[in-house]
Amino acid sequence: MKLILIITQSSDADLLISNLVEKGFGATKLASTGGFLREGNATILVGVDDELVDDVLGIVRSTCKSREKLMSPTPPGMVESMGGFIPYPIKVQIGGATVFVINVDRFEKV
Repeated sequence: MKLILIITQSSDADLLISNLVEKGFGATKLASTGGFLREGNATILVGVDDELVDDVLGIVRSTCKSREKLMSPTPPGMVESMGGFIPYPIKVQIGGATVFVINVDRFEKV
């Protein structure tokens, strides 16, 4: 048995869970926060038999797509300390998912 930890943007999480449940996989969503962009993330936990890992990964790949977003390189509140200078927005890659597949020695549902 495997535990699949999927970390994705909050905006992708609900669709991902819907797609997983539609295919018969149970999923648990935990709210989390990303370190780099400080935006809302979701950590989704899915427990599956070994032979179903690739099926789950296929659903993740088809649901959580990478995309570009324009972001200000200056954190909110810092513009004043820069004398009102507002730098141009930069393109950053967002979306997609980070996935960990972990061996599970024992699983109980009580």
